[in-house]
Amino acid sequence: MAEMTSATPSGLSREQEEEAFYHEAALNAAWTGSRLMIGIVTSGLGGFVFAFFYLRSVNSHGNWYPSSLTPPNKIEGLLIMALTVASAIIQSVGLTQIKAGRKQPWFAAAVAALLLGLVAAALQIWQLTILPFQPGQAGFASVFVGAMPVFALLVLGCMVWLEILVARSRNIPDISFVEQPPTFDEAADVQRFQANLSAFTLFYNFTAVAALVLWLLFYVVH
Repeated sequence: MAEMTSATPSGLSREQEEEAFYHEAALNAAWTGSRLMIGIVTSGLGGFVFAFFYLRSVNSHGNWYPSSLTPPNKIEGLLIMALTVASAIIQSVGLTQIKAGRKQPWFAAAVAALLLGLVAAALQIWQLTILPFQPGQAGFASVFVGAMPVFALLVLGCMVWLEILVARSRNIPDISFVEQPPTFDEAADVQRFQANLSAFTLFYNFTAVAALVLWLLFYVVH
């Protein structure tokens, strides 16, 4: 037991050093994890983008986008994209507020971003239930029905992440974002929260870019 509490050359006990090490690892995990997630999702969505352009260029038997195919509603597609992008922009603005020590403006922005994102995901799911074409009716239909459920789940996953961050923020006093908390544990909680929030914002901005790309493909180019 004496070994665990004895001071190390840095002046910290072994327990304190281990606690600091795991805290630093948690911060690095948030940074690395968000970027790995972007790479994984890019690979997944990239498969649909490749399929879109490949099938469109081949257009076997004119079955990529036949004249008999009724396209998805463009207004619905525009709303889904706009809501997702607006949600990400609001969250990004909120992040600048909490970095400046203003928790309440971020909280309001996060709740607004959460509501907009949930509406976007709900609208995407609803649209998938009323599509005017069958999944295998054409090449365009097949790629659309494959990509858009993935996008809806992606937005829903982001909203779950944001809801968790909003819930966690309630246990952190506003003053902790302005002044250094008095204890290591409290300071570590604030730093981990900010690291996770920054990681989420980066990933959600990527999701907004994906929403824009999918909108261009399925509602503008097609």
